[in-house]
Amino acid sequence: MDMNVLLAFLTASFLVSMSPGAGAVNTMNSVVNHGFRSTIPTILGLEVGYGIQILVVAVGLGAILASSNVLFSVIKWIGVGYLIWLGIQKWISNPTFNPEHEYSSSNMKLFWQSALVNLTNPKATVFLVALLPQFLSSDTSTHPTQLLIMGTTLLVVDVIVMLCYASLASKFQRFITSDKRMRITNRIFGSFFILAALLLSSFKKAT
Repeated sequence: MDMNVLLAFLTASFLVSMSPGAGAVNTMNSVVNHGFRSTIPTILGLEVGYGIQILVVAVGLGAILASSNVLFSVIKWIGVGYLIWLGIQKWISNPTFNPEHEYSSSNMKLFWQSALVNLTNPKATVFLVALLPQFLSSDTSTHPTQLLIMGTTLLVVDVIVMLCYASLASKFQRFITSDKRMRITNRIFGSFFILAALLLSSFKKAT
């Protein structure tokens, strides 16, 4: 890829990853509730979900999803329902304050929860379908290499941005000094999950 094109794509990747969304909320929630070590399974799950989205678009299936109202709606409403479910779970949870900020939750649970957050977000697919072709050269023989570079760039950038969100969330832990504050924190993140669901429900693909 031309260096100027790659730099432009890198900039676009950072802007997209930095925009607050369900992935960022999920990452910050995991850190606050389960400690900074939960960052690893959480971000790995997000990137697996994101990577599958990128792969789907790269092989052309994303265009089918983007053009199909039925498929788009099905995935969108599954995503909306999942985010609302996560939000409700945070609202009704009754955690006990732990000064070490090590709350019980398996790494696999955090991993799959995060993967589903990205997998059930059709906005990512529509975005990728619109973005990737803008940076592909006219030489179709180099498309696989270019898509590999762009896909890797998207994932690496997203990991960096999610680590920044995780670091920011770790600063909040010092204020969680009681069961009451833990419940309040959970309800704040629960509200963010529900807000993300409402935003996703209002999203409509371009016609």
